[in-house]
Amino acid sequence: MNAKGSRLTNAGVERPRPYGGRIAGRRAPQGCAFFLIVAVATVSVPATPAHAASPYGAKAVAVAASKEGAPYVYGATGPRQFDCSGLTLYAFRKAGRKLPRTADQQYDSTQHISRRQRAPGDLVFFPKGATMSHVGIYAGHNKIWHAPRPGTRVRLERIWTSKARYSRAN
Repeated sequence: MNAKGSRLTNAGVERPRPYGGRIAGRRAPQGCAFFLIVAVATVSVPATPAHAASPYGAKAVAVAASKEGAPYVYGATGPRQFDCSGLTLYAFRKAGRKLPRTADQQYDSTQHISRRQRAPGDLVFFPKGATMSHVGIYAGHNKIWHAPRPGTRVRLERIWTSKARYSRAN
């Protein structure tokens, strides 16, 4: 029994009392407590993950995905050709969030997060020396949307290194 007189299961979930409970200080009729528990259990409320992406993230992922197959062109910022930071700039601009032009500038202007905190819509950076040489948009399941390099096209690809860094464009 807890302090309220209810029994707790092994998981710490409160079970209904075998008699009527109290609602707004009044004794409720038999079975009313059960009805309230069932009603609450059937209401669907969107779950919020422990590490929610920025409000721009989901839209940025969708925009990047819509550009699948667009050719990589150094310095291009869309809408038909992209380099890596041009794709992230374009996707987030369409989502309502302005980002600076280069991968290094984007890394410096966003909130750095850990690998464990990443969520779809976060930015994934790839360092080379002291700068960020590449960027993509995290799509979930250890994959990113990105414009890899000259001669390739925008695509979804697994993150290939443990050295990637993550940030969130709030």
